[in-house]
Amino acid sequence: MQIKPSASIRQNYNEIADLCRSTGDPVYLTKNGEGDLVVMDIEAFARREKMLKLREELMSVEEDRLAGRVGTTPDELDSYLESIIDEVEHGKESTL
Repeated sequence: MQIKPSASIRQNYNEIADLCRSTGDPVYLTKNGEGDLVVMDIEAFARREKMLKLREELMSVEEDRLAGRVGTTPDELDSYLESIIDEVEHGKESTL
């Protein structure tokens, strides 16, 4: 974890940007000794957002399972995926 004073973003933007890109970690900026902002590489941010979205989706599915709600069975999913693969292999457009 990198912690820098907020003034460093103005004075050393390129250094902070390179640090974010090279480590993939966020840089925490402080103002008057208190946490103020977090700066991170856009790719690291996008990965983090995707992981959070996936986690939300998995939690939703698990809540449905625990509540006894029925979704797609593994056999139905397998059949559906096979039909998509078949369509792609034969040059047909998928009906998604």
